[in-house]
Amino acid sequence: MDRVPSDVIYALTLDGKGGMTPLAAGSEVPAEEPGWLHLDYGNPEAARWLLQTPLLSDAARESLLGQSNRPKLVRMGETVLLILRGINHNKDHRPEEMVALRIFITPDLIISSRRRPLLSEKDVFEQLKLGGGADTPADWLVEVCDALTDRAGEFVEELHDQILDLEEQVLTRDLPANGRLALIRKQLIMIRRYLSPQRDLVARLANEKISWLDEDDRRRLLDIADRLRRWLDDLDAGVARTAVLADEINNLMAEATNRRAYQMSVMALLFLPASFLTGLFGINLGGIPGADSPTAFWIFCGSLTALAVGLAVWLKHKRWW
Repeated sequence: MDRVPSDVIYALTLDGKGGMTPLAAGSEVPAEEPGWLHLDYGNPEAARWLLQTPLLSDAARESLLGQSNRPKLVRMGETVLLILRGINHNKDHRPEEMVALRIFITPDLIISSRRRPLLSEKDVFEQLKLGGGADTPADWLVEVCDALTDRAGEFVEELHDQILDLEEQVLTRDLPANGRLALIRKQLIMIRRYLSPQRDLVARLANEKISWLDEDDRRRLLDIADRLRRWLDDLDAGVARTAVLADEINNLMAEATNRRAYQMSVMALLFLPASFLTGLFGINLGGIPGADSPTAFWIFCGSLTALAVGLAVWLKHKRWW
């Protein structure tokens, strides 16, 4: 029998009534009651324990020590190895940089590991503390899948709200901040990249012939897979909507550029006669009209103003401006 490592995150046994009994570091992992050991494999002692414990097979060690990141399901008899992904709520990290939760589960033991904290793992633990959590390892597995799916759904809804805000902004012909739409599209694509195989994984788990999964557990897993499918549909719709938004923003930017170029062309046209006349009267040759008259300059300025006003009225009449 192995002992609980000192740097374990959670160490407990399930009491079969939705509650738990904590296990102290250094105590023996009990064989009579199903237990849950949760570790951070980035800690040296936890990594060493995972490498040395006789409770795990070599394949389980590789999985729990972070050799793969994609959602994965491996069944070895009544033992199941899982890699699931959850939304990253850690400070200074982006939510779409999803955190891998690695699980080794048997009818009597759960060993899980991760590198960065997950709110979903905390949700499951808090339910056990309150006495309304999992009764069995199978129930615990369903609760984890459910918590991961709920957190993913919340983030998809946040993205949906951000897209709605952008659509309202574009409808008022207001350009969004640089990079905002690109970030939303990136998040949609990255979240979908992990949720799609995770949906297939949960559906496959519900159909696996595992003796310790009862019909209620399978029904709940299928329900979770269906919810993941709905989130994936929302992600696909979000990608399509952001593509339409990108086209509309490009149209607004092209329209603004054309409008500015047109205004500059009109201004150049207004000043073209004045530039010609000032250039003509600026030559240093004798015989220029008004050269000896003290009022000639003001008459010339008035003529230029009248010419500009007349040209502006003509452009307005022709609807060029």
